Amino acid sequence: MTSSATTAPAAPGFTDARATWDARFSRPGLLFGAEPNAFLVREAARLPRASRVLSVADGEGRNSLWLAEQGHAVTAFDLSPIAVDKARRWAAERGVSVAFHVAGVDDWDWAPDRFDAVVAIFVQFADPALRQRLFDGMWRTLQPGGLLLVQGYTPKQLDYRTGGPGRLDHLYTPELLRALLPEAEWLVLREHEATLQEGAGHAGRSALIDAVARKPR
Repeated sequence: MTSSATTAPAAPGFTDARATWDARFSRPGLLFGAEPNAFLVREAARLPRASRVLSVADGEGRNSLWLAEQGHAVTAFDLSPIAVDKARRWAAERGVSVAFHVAGVDDWDWAPDRFDAVVAIFVQFADPALRQRLFDGMWRTLQPGGLLLVQGYTPKQLDYRTGGPGRLDHLYTPELLRALLPEAEWLVLREHEATLQEGAGHAGRSALIDAVARKPR
């Protein structure tokens, strides 16, 4: 599982997700590049200074490290210990502090009202049942008034195949996100297309959905 890591072309079924992502992160270099996700950079301007932020399925740390460098108190987890080890070494090189953990969706402690923001960038490894547990957990751990920032692929991405799980039931639509988060106040919810250059994992014309949801106070 990885935020950036969860969207590279994947074997159907994700029958051994940890082994799959460990193998991908074992390759030289950074699977999803060194730069933070552009949607995250844009929408993170909504976060108050020194926010407590959780980065879900964080991969090699490109997003969590950037958030920490903006002054936020960042916690991050990923299923792959190889990815987390890379992220820790990269954080040490950059002199950045992030609380990294090895965990999956069902291992993580989704303690209520713990974070000011939760970030989930291309977390599309999840089948419908796991996705429901993921979104329930992310919503629960947000404090009232907190923000959930999500970017993912839409079903049209199956035409492009420039990243993503390659499975229709893992992709997002506005209707799906509204159903997953019925209490949300939607600050952003839009489908669009763009050319991504995020390492080898996300490269080329892509069908995307951007979402920013606020938890009611």
